[in-house]
Amino acid sequence: MSRLDKDPNIVEWSSEEHVIPYRSPIDNRMHRYFVDFYIKKKMPNGKIKCALIEIKPKSQTVPPKVINKPNKRYINEVMTWGVNEAKWKAATEFCKDRGWDFEILTEDHLGLKF
Repeated sequence: MSRLDKDPNIVEWSSEEHVIPYRSPIDNRMHRYFVDFYIKKKMPNGKIKCALIEIKPKSQTVPPKVINKPNKRYINEVMTWGVNEAKWKAATEFCKDRGWDFEILTEDHLGLKF
């Protein structure tokens, strides 16, 4: 967050203020997705660009590899992936309707090493 505060091109930002409804593939019910960040940035050409940003571990941004004997961990990974995918699809549509961008950032984007 200090990166956002220090960037002179960031006009405005907030955390978990935009709520997007999505249908969970796990229980087929509507839920609320609180996206990590909303950012309004001044671009080099002077235009303002808005984006919703989600921060996730890289491992949660790709579908789990199929295994022959599903165990509890694998089932949990599949469920997490399904919910994340539903959230991100809803966020993509939400942003598209507003002319915004939706981005998913991982530790690679943030320069973190584990």
